[in-house]
Amino acid sequence: MWAEARTSLQTVRDTLRFAVSRFMEAKLSFGHGSDNAYDEAAYLILHTLHLPLDRLEPFLDARLTAAEIDAVLATLQRRVQDRVPAAYLTREAWLGDFRFYVDERVLVPRSHLAEVIDEGLSAWIPHADGVGRALDLCTGSGCLAILLAHRFPGAIVDAVDVSADALEVARRNVQDYALTGRVRLHECDLYAAIADLRYDIIISNPPYVTAQSMQELPPEYRKEPALALDGGSDGLTVVQRIIEGAKRQLTRSGVLVCEVGAGRQALEAACPDIEFTWLDTSDGGDQVFLLERSQLPG
Repeated sequence: MWAEARTSLQTVRDTLRFAVSRFMEAKLSFGHGSDNAYDEAAYLILHTLHLPLDRLEPFLDARLTAAEIDAVLATLQRRVQDRVPAAYLTREAWLGDFRFYVDERVLVPRSHLAEVIDEGLSAWIPHADGVGRALDLCTGSGCLAILLAHRFPGAIVDAVDVSADALEVARRNVQDYALTGRVRLHECDLYAAIADLRYDIIISNPPYVTAQSMQELPPEYRKEPALALDGGSDGLTVVQRIIEGAKRQLTRSGVLVCEVGAGRQALEAACPDIEFTWLDTSDGGDQVFLLERSQLPG
């Protein structure tokens, strides 16, 4: 089928139809930048052909050279046969208007914290210049630390990860955004290297996938580093450690904001004495919690 496609496909429209058919046939899983076969096929084709990602229509009937068809089919074939997430194929991922370099050393950026940082904290942080120092725990690619630096332009941002490989990717992204003077990377386990510092805001998108869910992940998600996904038997191993240590690290009016995926019920059961504030996101109000310093244990 793939060999036949090399001689029969001629236009962008042809390759798009072929890609969607193969994606649907293979029952691919999405969620690393797009949530359906059509959008992902269009993105991969446009990216491979070095065309604007937001302008498909003008190019649909453009005829492709033999070399271009080969390049597109090679990308599509890896997506279908190897089940590689699109972001790893293109070496890029987007959060809003922000583009980040990614590869297999880090999770593909997709955190709800991006929208929270952008517009969901005004009730607790009414003025951007009120943040002097911020902390991103489990930073991975550094994407959320970079968003913090843009949202709070006067802040120093510390970005922490236990993975040296992940921090190499984060360093590249920090350099790409010319933020090496403000975003500081630390290789350590949570608060270990920054215990003497205090923060106006701590954010984290930590590992929170339960052990059972880890066993059920689609192949695409198994391409991501397990260290960044595996949250232990109940998904809360790292989350609870973040909560336990946060009070000591926050300023008097500081806040902790943390994403837990589908872990709200388990977290509230594990911490019955804590009154969590759950923030609204595009997927509802049960994936990201906020705690003020006075609400934290310790």
